[in-house]
Amino acid sequence: MEIVIANESHKVYAEIICKTIEDAAQVRGTGIAKRKPEYIAAKMENGNAVIALDGGMFAGFCYIEQWGHGKFVANSGLIVHPDYRNIGLAKEIKKVIFKHSRTKFPDAKVFSITTGLAVMKLNSDLGYKPVTFSELTDDQSFWNGCQTCRNYDILTRTDRKMCLCTGMLFDPKNNNKEASVEVKENVFKKLKDMKQNLFLKKNKK
Repeated sequence: MEIVIANESHKVYAEIICKTIEDAAQVRGTGIAKRKPEYIAAKMENGNAVIALDGGMFAGFCYIEQWGHGKFVANSGLIVHPDYRNIGLAKEIKKVIFKHSRTKFPDAKVFSITTGLAVMKLNSDLGYKPVTFSELTDDQSFWNGCQTCRNYDILTRTDRKMCLCTGMLFDPKNNNKEASVEVKENVFKKLKDMKQNLFLKKNKK
């Protein structure tokens, strides 16, 4: 298994990456913004993605997006092929893409929005902190990308203040990774409860 910075030679995997992301959204029943193969291929060409390969087999992927004229970057589209799940691969991909983001964009704030508690824990281990959406980029093009998510109506209904996703931020100028396991677990539990309540409100509409 190898995790490398993707380049033009990896564009052949763009189709399966998009299909794996779409299938994961359907299985989880949560919102994942769709991406086209051309968009994924462009990320590879620009050196803004990492890919995990087992020989010639696709195993996992994640890419970098820039927002707010480079003030923010996001590690998006983290996905692991079903054949390679539950072996810790997502964590390793996350580490590599985060390190690559910090190297390529050292002054940028790195943020993430996710519905998955596992991803929240991975982010927390890297130094991300849960934040309100107002602390994330106000770049409209980023939020436009949420339009393909099945939960977009919640985002618009709350005037972009909250959704089923949780916002997390790594600020290189003000970062403190120290936090007890107990504190982290309490935070994640509260976030999970909040999301469940939002699900109930949505289903009552």
